[in-house]
Amino acid sequence: MADLRALRETYQRHLCDDVLAWWLANGPDPDHGGVLTCWDNAGERLVSTDKYTWSQGRWAWLATAVARAADEGVLDVDPQPYRDTAVRTAEFVMRHALLPDGTSAYVTDRQGTPGEHLSVFADLFAALGFAGVARLGDPAWGELADDVLASAAERIRAGSYRAEPYPVPQGHRSFALPMILVGVGENVHRATGSAASADVVRDAAAEVARTFRDGADIVEMPGPAGGLLTRHRTPGHVLEALWFLHHAGDLVDGWLPADLADVAAHALTLGWDTTHGGLLRYTDRDGGEPRGARTDDGYEALVIRTWDIKLWWPHAEALYTTALLGLWEWHERLRAYTFGTFPAGPGQEWVQIRNRRGEPLAETVALPVKDPFHVARALLLLVQMLHDETTEVR
Repeated sequence: MADLRALRETYQRHLCDDVLAWWLANGPDPDHGGVLTCWDNAGERLVSTDKYTWSQGRWAWLATAVARAADEGVLDVDPQPYRDTAVRTAEFVMRHALLPDGTSAYVTDRQGTPGEHLSVFADLFAALGFAGVARLGDPAWGELADDVLASAAERIRAGSYRAEPYPVPQGHRSFALPMILVGVGENVHRATGSAASADVVRDAAAEVARTFRDGADIVEMPGPAGGLLTRHRTPGHVLEALWFLHHAGDLVDGWLPADLADVAAHALTLGWDTTHGGLLRYTDRDGGEPRGARTDDGYEALVIRTWDIKLWWPHAEALYTTALLGLWEWHERLRAYTFGTFPAGPGQEWVQIRNRRGEPLAETVALPVKDPFHVARALLLLVQMLHDETTEVR
C-alpha cells in the first residue's frame, strides 16, 4: 500500500506541477474563450490560433474533471480557474462551432468564425465537453450533450457521417466509431442519466463484440481478406477502448474484467517494441511491420509510413488501463519507458511525438495541435483510482 501511495504522489505531482501547470499557463484564450492548442511538439511555439472543435471539447471535459477532482480533495489545485476555462470553452463551442444542422464545424478561427463540418469525431468531442460542464450543475449542458450524441450516433448508424482526419477506407469498417461512442456515451450518461445515452453505449459495445473482436484480438478495420488495412492493428486504440468498456460495465453485457485483461495483454504483447521499448503506433496482426496486399488509400499510406513511431497517447492510455486491470508488471514496464521518454521537464508537458528510438519528431498526428487531453486525462484517472484504493484502507 505504501508503494501505491508513492505512485499516486508521483503521478499527482507530475499532473499538477508539470502537465496542468503548462496547459493552464499556455492554453486558455483570455480574449475569445476556448483553448489554444496549435503548439509545436516541444510546446515552445504557437504555430496557429485556429481552434479545432475536437480539442475544444476535450479541454472542456478535462478542465471540468480537474475542477471536480480538486473539489473532492483528490487534486491539490485551485478548482476555480479550471471551472472558468471549462465553461468558457463549452460556450465557445456552443456559440461558434455548432452548426444549424446539429453538426459542428471541424475548426474555427481564433474569434470563432466556423469552417465546414468534416468529422463526426468533432461532434462527439463537443458532446463530451458539454457533458463534462453539465456535471458542474447546469442540466442544460447535459441536454445539449444528449442531443449532439444522438445526432452523431444516428449518422454513424446510417452511414452518413464524415470522419476526418482519417476517412474510413472503402470496403472497411472502423473500430474507432463504436469505440468513441462507448467512451463519449458513457460520459454523457453519467451527466444526464438518460436512457438514450445508455442505449448508445450498449449498442456500440455490442457492435465491438460482434464486428471487431476475434477472441483476444481486436480488428481495427475489418475488410477484404489479406489486405494490409485488414491485417493492421492499433494497440493504443484497443487499450483506450478497454477502459471505456470497464467504466461502462454497468451499462454493457459480455465484457468481463478477465476478458478485458486478456485483450489488453494481447494488445500489449503485439504492440511492444522488443528492440527499443515502448508501443508501436501500428502493427501487423501477427506482430511487427504491417503487411499484406496494398492499395492506393491515403490511410494505408499513413500506416506504412508511421507504423513504428512512438506517440504520447497510447502510452498514457496504457498506463491507466494496465493499472485499472491489475496488469502491474506491464504497468511498471510502461512507466519506465514512458517517463524516460516523453516528459519535457519541470513545468512542461510532454514532447508528444517520437521516432522509434524515442527521439523527438516534427510530425503532425491527426490534427496540427499539441493534444491537451490524453496525458492529463490518464494521469487524472490514475490519481483518482489510486486515491480511492489507498484511502479505503485507512
